[in-house]
This record gives sequence, C-alpha cells and structure tokens, in this order.
Amino acid sequence: METQGLIEAAKFIGAGLAMIGALGAGVGVGLSVQGAVSGMARNPDAYGTLLTSMMLGVAFAEAIAIYCLVVAFLMLFVL
Repeated sequence: METQGLIEAAKFIGAGLAMIGALGAGVGVGLSVQGAVSGMARNPDAYGTLLTSMMLGVAFAEAIAIYCLVVAFLMLFVL
C-alpha cells in the first residue's frame, strides 16, 4: 500500500528531472537569437545567412526540449 505512493512520487520526481533539459534548450534558443540579432545589427548585409543559421539553431534546441517532454510524459503515463 505504501509502496504505491512511493512509486508515484518517484515518477513525478523523475519527470521533473527529465525536464531539466528543457531549461538548457531555453538557454540555447536565447543565446542563438541573441547572437543572430547582434550579428545582424553589426552587419546588415549578412541578414539572410544569419537568419538561416539562427532558425536552424532554434529548431535543434527546440528538438531537445521536445525529447525531454516526451521522456517526462513516458515516465508519467507509461511506467
């Protein structure tokens, strides 16, 4: 009876720890956009190249956040 509550608590703690990766993804998106905007301000001619690189960086960082979310949902609802 008591072990069921312990298992539920462990699931919630594990899902919370899995979402720490989303924090890193948020920082990565922020740094990517900051660098691109700074580069665009310094050299407006490189706008297209910087925008493409920024979009790729944001997409890859968001993919990591989505993986973290999927792992957290798996821990909560499947295990």
